Amino acid sequence: MPMIQFELNGHTQSVDAQDNDSLLDVLRNSCGQKSARFGCGLSQCGACHVMVDNHALPACSTPMWSVVGKQVVTLEGLGQADNPHPLQTAFCQQQAAQCGYCSSGMLMTAAALLKHNPHPTPDQVREALQGNLCRCGAHNRIVRAVCQAAQAMEGT
Repeated sequence: MPMIQFELNGHTQSVDAQDNDSLLDVLRNSCGQKSARFGCGLSQCGACHVMVDNHALPACSTPMWSVVGKQVVTLEGLGQADNPHPLQTAFCQQQAAQCGYCSSGMLMTAAALLKHNPHPTPDQVREALQGNLCRCGAHNRIVRAVCQAAQAMEGT
């Protein structure tokens, strides 16, 4: 197998993978990054979203050839237990996760939104997250959490 090199959570990563292997499979099975989850496999639910060069993408349908030399960030790279990202703090404070299955994808999509729009309105947050499904119905809390994180990030 060819070696594919990309940056994962701030570190250079080389993996044995085929060009058309999905980023999700490589992240979970070769890189030990378990936060991105398989949901629908059709890029329609958002459970597998990660950031690639600061854009939220579905890892289930992103082929490895497309991330060569790029920066990939998973939830494991967003913040640490002793230094959580403001989004992670806000999700906890707003109780924005119930079962948690969609949370990783929601957080990564929200992080990408805040990279491009540091002061989103609630409607802009809803629009950005429309590709992320939550069967638990926590969307209002998620929107509040993203807005709270945006406010917290103003001073950073």
